Amino acid sequence: MTTQVALVGGSGRLGRIIHAVIDELDGFTVRNVLGSGSDLRELAGADLIVDASTPAVSIEVVRAALESGVNVLVGTSGWSQERISLVRPLVASDASGVVFIPNFSLGSALGTALAAAAAPFFPFAEIVESHRDTKIDSPSGTAVRTAELMTDARIESGPFHAPHVDQRARGQQVAGIPVHSLRRPGVIARQEAILSGPGETLSIVHDTADSAAAYAPGIRLALPFARDAHGIVVGLENIIDIGIGTRS
Repeated sequence: MTTQVALVGGSGRLGRIIHAVIDELDGFTVRNVLGSGSDLRELAGADLIVDASTPAVSIEVVRAALESGVNVLVGTSGWSQERISLVRPLVASDASGVVFIPNFSLGSALGTALAAAAAPFFPFAEIVESHRDTKIDSPSGTAVRTAELMTDARIESGPFHAPHVDQRARGQQVAGIPVHSLRRPGVIARQEAILSGPGETLSIVHDTADSAAAYAPGIRLALPFARDAHGIVVGLENIIDIGIGTRS
């Protein structure tokens, strides 16, 4: 049986990559493509909704999907744990599923996992992320997810030290970690998690050189996973099973 996919934001950069992957993937087909301004009633009849829209539209797409009992795969950025909590009541009794993937890159997921694994051993941490100047939101969803997991990993050792965060130049605090966002031409996506302790620094860097090539493997894994998911799942690390993921 072929899974009928409604793709929201299909004309955007990520949406076009997702569309190309679905076209090549056995058992999936794009039923219809919606723009960010489309009537969400056009989602009717889909077996799976894939959202690659904008942060402002994404929450309405997720609500519409869950209210109709259709699983949704969210690739749109901007979904922090605080924002996810707004739609959590709609996921009743695990009857439906929503999968949030801040970044479809396998290397990015591994970089986030390494940063979380290192977090308990270093008292200081900061994140610097760079994206194209056309990216709407900042910090990126990947940086938010990385900061949240790094802080979660320090439950026993206590929060990171973050001096002088009252100064605007110190970046935005996300889960207690200063995050610095660069928006500039000539870059696709880059993130550096910098962890420091007495006498040493550990930098974990991930660069995306070609978004289509980097994201396609993760999208191929995420589509069947999202179709069959129950409840809320956040992060590609839960799909590739690298040992630090959380489903809630």
